[in-house]
Amino acid sequence: MVTASLLAGPLASEVKYDILSFDQLDGWAEDDHAAAFSTFLNTCKDMKGTDWKAICSYAQSGPDPREFFELLFRPVLMDDGQDPLFTGYFEPELEGSLTRSGRYRYPVYKMPPEASVNRPWLTRREILEGGVMDGRDLVIAYVDDPVELFFLQIQGSGRIKLPNGTALRVGYRGSNGHNYRSIGQELVRRGVYDPHQVSAEVIKNWVRRNPVEGENLLYHNPSYVFFREVSKVPADKGPLGAMNRSITAMRTVAVDPSFVRLGSPVWIEKDGETPLRRLMVAQDTGSAIKGAQRADVFFGTGDAAGREAGTLRDPGRLLVLMPIQRAYALLPESAI
Repeated sequence: MVTASLLAGPLASEVKYDILSFDQLDGWAEDDHAAAFSTFLNTCKDMKGTDWKAICSYAQSGPDPREFFELLFRPVLMDDGQDPLFTGYFEPELEGSLTRSGRYRYPVYKMPPEASVNRPWLTRREILEGGVMDGRDLVIAYVDDPVELFFLQIQGSGRIKLPNGTALRVGYRGSNGHNYRSIGQELVRRGVYDPHQVSAEVIKNWVRRNPVEGENLLYHNPSYVFFREVSKVPADKGPLGAMNRSITAMRTVAVDPSFVRLGSPVWIEKDGETPLRRLMVAQDTGSAIKGAQRADVFFGTGDAAGREAGTLRDPGRLLVLMPIQRAYALLPESAI
Protein backbone atom coordinates (compact mmCIF):
# COMPACT_ATOMS: atom_id res chain seq x y z
CA MET A 1 0.00 0.00 0.00
CA VAL A 2 1.27 3.45 -0.94
CA THR A 3 0.49 6.76 0.71
CA ALA A 4 0.27 9.79 -1.56
CA SER A 5 -1.14 13.30 -1.60
CA LEU A 6 -4.38 13.60 -3.53
CA LEU A 7 -4.73 17.05 -5.07
CA ALA A 8 -7.75 16.50 -7.28
CA GLY A 9 -10.23 18.67 -5.43
CA PRO A 10 -11.38 20.30 -2.23
CA LEU A 11 -11.00 17.13 -0.20
CA ALA A 12 -7.24 16.96 -0.81
CA SER A 13 -5.70 14.79 1.88
CA GLU A 14 -3.42 11.83 2.43
CA VAL A 15 -4.81 8.81 0.68
CA LYS A 16 -3.51 5.26 0.74
CA TYR A 17 -3.52 3.39 -2.56
CA ASP A 18 -3.40 -0.36 -3.00
CA ILE A 19 -3.18 -1.84 -6.52
CA LEU A 20 -4.85 -5.24 -6.72
CA SER A 21 -5.18 -7.93 -9.35
CA PHE A 22 -8.54 -8.96 -10.76
CA ASP A 23 -8.41 -12.35 -9.08
CA GLN A 24 -8.44 -10.49 -5.74
CA LEU A 25 -11.89 -9.09 -6.48
CA ASP A 26 -14.61 -11.15 -4.82
CA GLY A 27 -17.07 -12.32 -7.50
CA TRP A 28 -15.30 -10.73 -10.46
CA ALA A 29 -15.47 -13.81 -12.69
CA GLU A 30 -19.22 -14.25 -12.10
CA ASP A 31 -20.32 -10.72 -13.02
CA ASP A 32 -22.03 -9.65 -16.25
CA HIS A 33 -19.12 -7.70 -17.73
CA ALA A 34 -21.07 -7.02 -20.94
CA ALA A 35 -23.72 -5.06 -18.99
CA ALA A 36 -21.04 -2.96 -17.32
CA PHE A 37 -19.27 -2.48 -20.65
CA SER A 38 -22.44 -1.15 -22.26
CA THR A 39 -22.86 1.36 -19.43
CA PHE A 40 -19.22 2.40 -19.72
CA LEU A 41 -19.65 3.06 -23.46
CA ASN A 42 -22.44 5.52 -22.71
CA THR A 43 -20.04 8.05 -21.17
CA CYS A 44 -16.49 7.07 -22.11
CA LYS A 45 -16.46 9.36 -25.15
CA ASP A 46 -16.91 12.35 -22.84
CA MET A 47 -13.79 11.65 -20.78
CA LYS A 48 -10.72 13.84 -21.14
CA GLY A 49 -7.14 12.66 -21.52
CA THR A 50 -5.18 10.93 -24.26
CA ASP A 51 -5.25 7.57 -22.52
CA TRP A 52 -9.00 7.69 -21.93
CA LYS A 53 -9.66 8.65 -25.54
CA ALA A 54 -7.57 5.70 -26.72
CA ILE A 55 -9.37 3.37 -24.34
CA CYS A 56 -12.76 4.57 -25.52
CA SER A 57 -11.76 4.24 -29.16
CA TYR A 58 -10.73 0.64 -28.56
CA ALA A 59 -13.97 -0.01 -26.63
CA GLN A 60 -15.98 1.08 -29.65
CA SER A 61 -14.25 -1.57 -31.79
CA GLY A 62 -16.20 -4.28 -29.96
CA PRO A 63 -13.69 -6.20 -27.80
CA ASP A 64 -14.67 -8.96 -25.40
CA PRO A 65 -15.91 -7.00 -22.34
CA ARG A 66 -14.11 -8.94 -19.62
CA GLU A 67 -10.85 -9.05 -21.59
CA PHE A 68 -11.19 -5.31 -22.25
CA PHE A 69 -11.28 -4.42 -18.55
CA GLU A 70 -8.56 -6.88 -17.56
CA LEU A 71 -6.25 -5.78 -20.36
CA LEU A 72 -6.45 -2.01 -19.94
CA PHE A 73 -7.18 -1.40 -16.24
CA ARG A 74 -5.95 -2.20 -12.76
CA PRO A 75 -8.19 -2.18 -9.64
CA VAL A 76 -7.08 0.49 -7.16
CA LEU A 77 -8.29 0.59 -3.57
CA MET A 78 -8.23 4.09 -2.08
CA ASP A 79 -8.36 4.68 1.67
CA ASP A 80 -8.86 8.21 2.98
CA GLY A 81 -9.39 7.13 6.58
CA GLN A 82 -13.19 7.28 6.47
CA ASP A 83 -15.39 4.24 7.00
CA PRO A 84 -16.76 2.80 3.74
CA LEU A 85 -20.48 3.37 3.22
CA PHE A 86 -22.85 2.30 0.46
CA THR A 87 -26.31 3.81 0.09
CA GLY A 88 -28.89 3.78 -2.69
CA TYR A 89 -30.81 6.33 -4.71
CA PHE A 90 -33.55 6.28 -7.32
CA GLU A 91 -35.62 8.45 -9.64
CA PRO A 92 -38.86 9.39 -7.85
CA GLU A 93 -42.23 9.89 -9.52
CA LEU A 94 -44.35 12.74 -8.15
CA GLU A 95 -47.88 13.94 -8.87
CA GLY A 96 -47.93 17.50 -10.16
CA SER A 97 -49.33 20.21 -12.40
CA LEU A 98 -48.06 23.12 -14.47
CA THR A 99 -50.50 25.40 -12.66
CA ARG A 100 -50.98 26.03 -8.97
CA SER A 101 -54.14 24.77 -7.28
CA GLY A 102 -55.40 23.70 -3.89
CA ARG A 103 -53.85 20.27 -4.39
CA TYR A 104 -50.74 21.24 -6.33
CA ARG A 105 -49.14 24.09 -4.40
CA TYR A 106 -45.51 23.15 -3.73
CA PRO A 107 -43.20 24.62 -6.39
CA VAL A 108 -40.29 22.86 -8.09
CA TYR A 109 -37.89 25.73 -8.71
CA LYS A 110 -35.39 26.64 -11.39
CA MET A 111 -32.11 28.10 -10.16
CA PRO A 112 -32.07 31.90 -9.75
CA PRO A 113 -28.92 33.54 -11.18
CA GLU A 114 -27.72 34.92 -7.85
CA ALA A 115 -27.69 31.46 -6.26
CA SER A 116 -24.76 30.42 -8.45
CA VAL A 117 -22.80 33.58 -7.67
CA ASN A 118 -23.29 34.07 -3.94
CA ARG A 119 -21.96 30.95 -2.22
CA PRO A 120 -23.46 29.89 0.03
CA TRP A 121 -26.78 31.53 -0.81
CA LEU A 122 -29.94 31.57 1.30
CA THR A 123 -30.86 28.56 3.46
CA ARG A 124 -33.81 26.25 2.75
CA ARG A 125 -35.97 28.11 5.28
CA GLU A 126 -35.05 31.52 3.84
CA ILE A 127 -35.81 30.39 0.29
CA LEU A 128 -39.22 28.95 1.16
CA GLU A 129 -40.35 31.56 3.69
CA GLY A 130 -38.68 34.76 2.50
CA GLY A 131 -40.56 35.31 -0.77
CA VAL A 132 -37.33 35.67 -2.75
CA MET A 133 -38.59 33.31 -5.47
CA ASP A 134 -41.99 34.91 -5.97
CA GLY A 135 -43.02 36.45 -9.28
CA ARG A 136 -39.82 35.58 -11.12
CA ASP A 137 -40.95 32.82 -13.52
CA LEU A 138 -38.80 30.30 -11.67
CA VAL A 139 -41.41 27.54 -11.25
CA ILE A 140 -41.13 24.42 -13.41
CA ALA A 141 -44.20 22.73 -11.90
CA TYR A 142 -46.20 22.39 -8.70
CA VAL A 143 -46.43 19.08 -6.79
CA ASP A 144 -48.86 17.85 -4.18
CA ASP A 145 -46.51 16.69 -1.42
CA PRO A 146 -43.73 18.71 0.24
CA VAL A 147 -42.15 15.58 1.70
CA GLU A 148 -41.85 13.93 -1.71
CA LEU A 149 -40.41 17.18 -3.04
CA PHE A 150 -37.80 17.16 -0.26
CA PHE A 151 -36.74 13.64 -1.25
CA LEU A 152 -36.76 14.61 -4.92
CA GLN A 153 -34.09 17.14 -3.98
CA ILE A 154 -32.07 14.45 -2.22
CA GLN A 155 -32.27 12.17 -5.27
CA GLY A 156 -31.47 15.01 -7.68
CA SER A 157 -33.82 13.99 -10.50
CA GLY A 158 -37.31 12.66 -11.03
CA ARG A 159 -40.51 12.54 -13.07
CA ILE A 160 -43.59 14.64 -12.44
CA LYS A 161 -46.83 13.04 -13.66
CA LEU A 162 -49.31 15.64 -14.88
CA PRO A 163 -53.14 15.45 -14.71
CA ASN A 164 -53.46 14.94 -18.49
CA GLY A 165 -51.45 11.72 -18.33
CA THR A 166 -48.18 13.12 -19.64
CA ALA A 167 -45.04 13.60 -17.57
CA LEU A 168 -42.08 15.88 -17.42
CA ARG A 169 -38.63 15.01 -16.21
CA VAL A 170 -36.50 17.26 -14.03
CA GLY A 171 -32.80 17.02 -13.35
CA TYR A 172 -30.33 18.62 -10.99
CA ARG A 173 -29.39 22.19 -11.92
CA GLY A 174 -27.53 23.35 -8.81
CA SER A 175 -27.85 24.07 -5.12
CA ASN A 176 -27.73 26.96 -2.70
CA GLY A 177 -24.23 25.96 -1.60
CA HIS A 178 -25.05 24.84 1.94
CA ASN A 179 -23.82 21.47 3.15
CA TYR A 180 -26.36 18.66 3.30
CA ARG A 181 -27.53 17.70 6.81
CA SER A 182 -29.28 14.36 7.30
CA ILE A 183 -32.76 14.57 8.79
CA GLY A 184 -32.59 10.84 9.50
CA GLN A 185 -29.57 11.38 11.73
CA GLU A 186 -31.40 14.27 13.38
CA LEU A 187 -34.32 11.99 14.28
CA VAL A 188 -31.83 9.57 15.82
CA ARG A 189 -30.17 12.41 17.74
CA ARG A 190 -33.57 13.43 19.12
CA GLY A 191 -34.20 9.88 20.29
CA VAL A 192 -37.19 9.36 17.98
CA TYR A 193 -35.63 6.30 16.31
CA ASP A 194 -32.63 4.03 16.62
CA PRO A 195 -30.20 4.11 13.67
CA HIS A 196 -31.30 0.73 12.32
CA GLN A 197 -34.95 1.89 12.18
CA VAL A 198 -34.40 4.89 9.90
CA SER A 199 -35.30 4.70 6.21
CA ALA A 200 -36.79 7.10 3.70
CA GLU A 201 -40.29 5.68 4.21
CA VAL A 202 -39.99 5.91 7.99
CA ILE A 203 -38.94 9.55 7.72
CA LYS A 204 -41.76 10.39 5.29
CA ASN A 205 -44.39 8.80 7.51
CA TRP A 206 -43.10 10.60 10.63
CA VAL A 207 -43.18 13.99 8.90
CA ARG A 208 -46.74 13.41 7.69
CA ARG A 209 -47.90 12.34 11.14
CA ASN A 210 -46.26 15.40 12.70
CA PRO A 211 -46.82 18.22 10.18
CA VAL A 212 -45.59 21.13 12.35
CA GLU A 213 -42.56 19.34 13.77
CA GLY A 214 -42.07 17.72 10.37
CA GLU A 215 -41.78 21.05 8.58
CA ASN A 216 -39.14 22.17 11.06
CA LEU A 217 -37.33 18.85 10.62
CA LEU A 218 -37.05 19.47 6.88
CA TYR A 219 -35.57 22.89 7.63
CA HIS A 220 -32.83 21.12 9.63
CA ASN A 221 -31.25 20.52 6.22
CA PRO A 222 -30.22 23.99 4.97
CA SER A 223 -29.25 22.65 1.53
CA TYR A 224 -31.72 23.36 -1.27
CA VAL A 225 -31.62 21.89 -4.78
CA PHE A 226 -32.81 23.60 -7.95
CA PHE A 227 -33.88 21.78 -11.10
CA ARG A 228 -34.04 22.03 -14.87
CA GLU A 229 -36.45 20.34 -17.22
CA VAL A 230 -34.89 17.42 -19.10
CA SER A 231 -37.94 15.89 -20.77
CA LYS A 232 -35.97 15.39 -23.99
CA VAL A 233 -34.58 12.22 -22.38
CA PRO A 234 -36.60 9.24 -23.73
CA ALA A 235 -38.91 7.53 -21.28
CA ASP A 236 -37.09 4.22 -21.68
CA LYS A 237 -33.78 5.79 -20.67
CA GLY A 238 -32.57 6.59 -17.18
CA PRO A 239 -32.36 10.16 -15.88
CA LEU A 240 -29.37 12.34 -16.65
CA GLY A 241 -26.43 11.98 -14.29
CA ALA A 242 -23.58 14.36 -13.55
CA MET A 243 -22.05 13.61 -16.97
CA ASN A 244 -25.25 14.78 -18.68
CA ARG A 245 -25.92 11.26 -19.99
CA SER A 246 -28.63 8.79 -19.00
CA ILE A 247 -27.67 6.58 -16.10
CA THR A 248 -28.37 2.86 -15.79
CA ALA A 249 -30.14 1.05 -12.96
CA MET A 250 -27.78 -1.16 -10.92
CA ARG A 251 -24.82 -0.27 -13.15
CA THR A 252 -24.41 3.45 -12.32
CA VAL A 253 -22.96 4.63 -9.06
CA ALA A 254 -22.64 8.15 -7.65
CA VAL A 255 -19.23 8.97 -6.19
CA ASP A 256 -17.16 11.84 -4.85
CA PRO A 257 -15.40 13.26 -7.93
CA SER A 258 -12.64 14.64 -5.71
CA PHE A 259 -11.46 11.04 -5.48
CA VAL A 260 -13.01 9.15 -8.39
CA ARG A 261 -12.90 10.46 -11.96
CA LEU A 262 -16.38 10.50 -13.46
CA GLY A 263 -16.73 7.86 -16.17
CA SER A 264 -14.39 5.43 -14.44
CA PRO A 265 -15.38 1.79 -13.99
CA VAL A 266 -15.65 0.90 -10.30
CA TRP A 267 -15.86 -2.49 -8.66
CA ILE A 268 -18.39 -2.66 -5.82
CA GLU A 269 -18.17 -5.11 -2.95
CA LYS A 270 -21.12 -4.16 -0.77
CA ASP A 271 -21.68 -6.25 2.33
CA GLY A 272 -24.73 -6.34 4.60
CA GLU A 273 -27.92 -8.40 4.44
CA THR A 274 -27.89 -8.58 0.63
CA PRO A 275 -24.27 -8.53 -0.55
CA LEU A 276 -23.56 -7.00 -3.94
CA ARG A 277 -20.51 -7.77 -6.10
CA ARG A 278 -20.72 -5.84 -9.35
CA LEU A 279 -18.83 -3.77 -11.89
CA MET A 280 -20.41 -0.33 -12.19
CA VAL A 281 -19.53 3.04 -13.70
CA ALA A 282 -19.06 6.30 -11.77
CA GLN A 283 -21.48 8.50 -13.72
CA ASP A 284 -23.08 10.61 -11.03
CA THR A 285 -22.43 12.67 -7.89
CA GLY A 286 -24.43 13.74 -4.84
CA SER A 287 -24.15 16.42 -2.17
CA ALA A 288 -24.02 13.76 0.56
CA ILE A 289 -21.48 11.57 -1.25
CA LYS A 290 -18.14 12.56 0.26
CA GLY A 291 -15.04 10.38 0.56
CA ALA A 292 -13.00 7.81 -1.32
CA GLN A 293 -15.08 4.90 -0.04
CA ARG A 294 -18.50 6.52 -0.25
CA ALA A 295 -20.87 5.43 -3.02
CA ASP A 296 -24.55 5.67 -3.93
CA VAL A 297 -26.03 2.90 -6.09
CA PHE A 298 -28.73 3.89 -8.62
CA PHE A 299 -31.72 1.53 -8.32
CA GLY A 300 -33.95 2.85 -11.11
CA THR A 301 -37.28 4.69 -11.34
CA GLY A 302 -40.45 4.54 -9.23
CA ASP A 303 -41.69 3.38 -5.85
CA ALA A 304 -40.26 -0.15 -5.97
CA ALA A 305 -36.79 1.19 -6.72
CA GLY A 306 -37.28 3.74 -3.97
CA ARG A 307 -38.12 1.10 -1.39
CA GLU A 308 -35.00 -0.86 -2.24
CA ALA A 309 -32.75 2.18 -2.32
CA GLY A 310 -34.14 3.57 0.92
CA THR A 311 -33.10 0.59 3.02
CA LEU A 312 -29.51 0.42 1.80
CA ARG A 313 -26.85 1.53 4.26
CA ASP A 314 -24.04 -1.00 4.26
CA PRO A 315 -20.26 -1.30 4.59
CA GLY A 316 -17.94 -2.83 2.01
CA ARG A 317 -15.23 -1.58 -0.31
CA LEU A 318 -14.99 0.26 -3.62
CA LEU A 319 -12.16 -0.17 -6.11
CA VAL A 320 -11.60 2.16 -9.02
CA LEU A 321 -10.48 0.57 -12.29
CA MET A 322 -7.75 2.95 -13.47
CA PRO A 323 -5.90 2.82 -16.79
CA ILE A 324 -2.72 0.87 -16.15
CA GLN A 325 -0.31 3.79 -16.51
CA ARG A 326 -2.39 5.97 -14.19
CA ALA A 327 -2.57 3.22 -11.60
CA TYR A 328 1.17 2.56 -11.51
CA ALA A 329 1.95 6.28 -11.56
CA LEU A 330 0.63 6.27 -7.98
CA LEU A 331 3.58 4.14 -6.90
CA PRO A 332 7.00 5.54 -6.02
CA GLU A 333 9.81 4.39 -8.35
CA SER A 334 11.20 2.14 -5.63
CA ALA A 335 7.97 0.15 -5.59
CA ILE A 336 7.81 -0.50 -9.33
